[in-house]
Amino acid sequence: MKSFLKMAVLSAGLLSTTGLVHAQEVVTWWDFLGGGDGVRMKALIEKFNAENAGKIEIQGTTLEWGTPFYTKVQTSAAIGEGPDVMTYHLSRLPLGVSSGALSEITADEIAAAGLAGSDYADSNWKAAQVDGKQYAIPFDIHSIVLYYNKDMLKAAGLLGDNGLPTGLDGVDNFKAALQKLKDGGAEYGVSIHSAAGDSQWRIFYSLLGQQDGQFLDADGNFLSGDNLDKAVKATTVVADWVKDGLAPAATEYPASIALFTGGKAAMHINGVWEVPTMTDLNAKGELFDWGAIALPTFFDHPATWADSHAFAIPNRVGNEVSPEKRAAVLQVIAWMNKNSLAWADAGHIPAYSPVRDSEEFKTKQPNATYSVLADTAVFDPSSVLAGVASPVYDAAGNYLMPAVNGEIDPQSAMEQMRDDLQGQVE
Repeated sequence: MKSFLKMAVLSAGLLSTTGLVHAQEVVTWWDFLGGGDGVRMKALIEKFNAENAGKIEIQGTTLEWGTPFYTKVQTSAAIGEGPDVMTYHLSRLPLGVSSGALSEITADEIAAAGLAGSDYADSNWKAAQVDGKQYAIPFDIHSIVLYYNKDMLKAAGLLGDNGLPTGLDGVDNFKAALQKLKDGGAEYGVSIHSAAGDSQWRIFYSLLGQQDGQFLDADGNFLSGDNLDKAVKATTVVADWVKDGLAPAATEYPASIALFTGGKAAMHINGVWEVPTMTDLNAKGELFDWGAIALPTFFDHPATWADSHAFAIPNRVGNEVSPEKRAAVLQVIAWMNKNSLAWADAGHIPAYSPVRDSEEFKTKQPNATYSVLADTAVFDPSSVLAGVASPVYDAAGNYLMPAVNGEIDPQSAMEQMRDDLQGQVE
C-alpha cells in the first residue's frame, strides 16, 4: 500500500512538472497597425496562434498610431503595466531608451531564439541599437520609392526594354526627364506630398544621404560645417521642381496620390506602403501599367531614407517580463521574421535577409525590384529629437516644407531649421 501511495505521489509530481514545462504562455501584444498593415498583421497573429496552439498564444491589441501610442507605452511601462511585446519604429528608439521605457535584448536571448545580427542588413541592425546595446529586432524596412506610369515614360523615351525607367539619375537628368514628361502631356512630371513636413523630410533626408551629409554629427550638432551646404542643395532640388511647375505646390497626401493614379502626373514619390493601393486599383482595371523603383541617384551614390517596424520589449518598472515570458516573446519575434513573406504584400521589404533573399520574395513585384535599397538605406539620426512624430518632423513642417513651396529660400530655411533644433538640445 505504501509502495502504491509512493508511486501515486511521484506520478502526480511528474505530471505537475510536465504541466509546468508545457504550460501555455500568453503573450500580451500591442501594435499601432491600421488599414492594410493591420489586416495583414492580424492574419499573421492568427496563423501563429494556430501553429503554436497549447504552447504560446498572442493576445493582440491595436492602439492609435503615432504620439498617442508611444505616450501610452512610456506611461504604462513606468507604472509596471503594459504589454509583453510591442511594435516600435526604430526611429523612435533613442527616445524610448532615454525615457526608460525599453528593455535591452541580450545577445544570448537573440541567439536562443535562432536569430543573429548577420540575418539583417548592417545599417538596419545598428538602427535597432542605442550605445551599442540591442533594444529591438527589425521586422521590415519601409522607405520611399519612385512610382511610374509605364505608358507615359515609354512615350517620352524614358523606359528601357526591361520595363524599368532609364535616364533618371543625376539632378539635371531627372529634371530634364520631368520636363520631357510635362511636354508630352502630363500636368506634372512627378507628384509629391508637398503640404506636410514628414513626406518632404523623407525626400530631403535621402538626397542628403546621397551626398554623405550628416543632419546630426557625432558631437550633437545639427547641420554643422558643409552639412548645411549639402542640406541646401537637397532642398533646392525639390524646390526647383515646384518652382518650374514640374511638381505640384502645397498638395495634400490624398491629392498627391490622385494626381498619379488619375494620369495627371507621370511619376510619384511616396512610401512603399502605397503599393497595395496601386496593386488593388490595377487588379480592378482602374489603373494603368505601373511600376516602382528605388529613388534615383541624384548625387554621389544611392541612398534612401528608411525606417523599420520592429519589435521591442517594455521595461515595466517593478513588473518586469519574466525570463519564461521573454523566451516566449523572442520565439514570437523570430516566428514573425521567418514568416514575413506575407508582410511584403503590404509593400514592405522583409528585414530578415533569408526571406528577402528567397526565391518566393523575388516573385513579388515591384518589391523585389526596389529591395536593393535595403543595402543603401539611411535611417533617421539617432536622437531623442528624431523619428516618427518628433521635433525633427515638426521642424521639417515649419522650415523644409515652406522652402519646397517657395515661401522661404532654402538657405534661410536650413539655417532656421538648424537653429531651432540646436536650441532644443541646449
